[in-house]
Amino acid sequence: MASSSPLADSSATEFPPSPRDPAGAVVVRFAPSPTGRLHLGNARIAVLNALYARAHGGSLILRMDDTDEARGTEAFAQAIREDLTWLGLTWVREESQKARAARHAEALETLRAAGRLYPCYETPEELEGKRRRQLARGKPPVYDRAALALSEADRARLEAEGRRPHWRFLLEARDVTWVDLVRGPSHAHAAHLSDPVLVREDGGLLYTLPSVVDDLDFGVTHVIRGEDHVVNTAVQIQIAQALGGRPPAWAHLPLVLGPDGGPLSKRDGALSIGDLRDEGIEAAAIVALMAALGSGTAPDPTLDWDAHARAFRLEAFGRAQPRLDPADLARLSTRVVHALDGSQVRARGYAVSEAHWAVLHANLTRLDELPAWLAVIDGTIEPVRAPEDEDFLARAAACLPAAPWDETTWKAWTGAVKAATGRGGRALFRPLRLALTGLDHGPEMAALLPLMGRERVLARLAGEKA
Repeated sequence: MASSSPLADSSATEFPPSPRDPAGAVVVRFAPSPTGRLHLGNARIAVLNALYARAHGGSLILRMDDTDEARGTEAFAQAIREDLTWLGLTWVREESQKARAARHAEALETLRAAGRLYPCYETPEELEGKRRRQLARGKPPVYDRAALALSEADRARLEAEGRRPHWRFLLEARDVTWVDLVRGPSHAHAAHLSDPVLVREDGGLLYTLPSVVDDLDFGVTHVIRGEDHVVNTAVQIQIAQALGGRPPAWAHLPLVLGPDGGPLSKRDGALSIGDLRDEGIEAAAIVALMAALGSGTAPDPTLDWDAHARAFRLEAFGRAQPRLDPADLARLSTRVVHALDGSQVRARGYAVSEAHWAVLHANLTRLDELPAWLAVIDGTIEPVRAPEDEDFLARAAACLPAAPWDETTWKAWTGAVKAATGRGGRALFRPLRLALTGLDHGPEMAALLPLMGRERVLARLAGEKA
């Protein structure tokens, strides 16, 4: 490691880049904060981590970054577990950052003993004032390390005034480089970065240190995350090295945009996974879109997790920000529904025969539409009939063939009705469909009619609720 002298500007020191497939097992982690529901953006990161692990015979750790006790709840944590399970993710174990407070405190002491942690007493207002002055002079708003010049007497005086320190990590003034598995060779010079705050005035830890410590302790080999975290990478590498550890490989994925090219918003489909599930979106559709988005490949919702993993290549993801159109998600979900077989549908709790499913599945956009169509076939509906069609429907009933029926019955019957009434086209078919199904759209009537049965058809033609 380069010199730990706080003001030394050593020659560029490169941490050995982690190869794409390091020796030993691949270990990745998904680290949500249980302060809200899982949404499409972080579900994408979860899916890609899981696919990378599966593709390389590795393992996924679910780590709850639950140190924000003011906003985090166990209810949110449980909802995240349920959403991930519904999507089909599995993990080897779950870890809680909150439960590792003693280990994080130990790491802090290591940094303090090494001279890499120092107290600062500026208020947020004072720091903002410094920032504005630096910007006004055309300088980057980097912390000036004024706290390093404080004497013991200065610190005692400030604390006597009621100030409590926040603690910053002392960055070494060197260039930090790494090979990003998405962005390629990357670097950041610490002289252009502010020493990061690791400990707040109230003694609480910010995200940075616990994340580094846990990645080292759990043997995480690859951190796959959004590019909004790339600015933290050089800092986290230096902290890992200061603790005597080897940082993982890094992959920073471009953030997803909405269909208009702007940030993905709730109105564009950035809904929680729970909301999408409630809307009838299939889990396989979400996984397929998240696996493909930004990789240059077309999403295939008919693939299972193993097939997705066999096709997965992290290097296929470029730096361009992909756009997510919620209409694509709906279309993929419909493809999933159409590809299901009867046994899969029954396994989800729907009592449907193979004959019924064969007729109905192609007309469904969501699986939860199935009960309504089952009611059309052999349940109870309210027929829809216009007053001017009363006589027409009665004459149609008189033309109804005797049982048994098959797929040719509809054509034979409507031919007889046309001959008896003189109606044709829409004037013939629409009133019959409305009377028999209560709707003006749906599966082919030639397939529906034999499943309904003659008694139910006669009752509905007569205007009965049947």
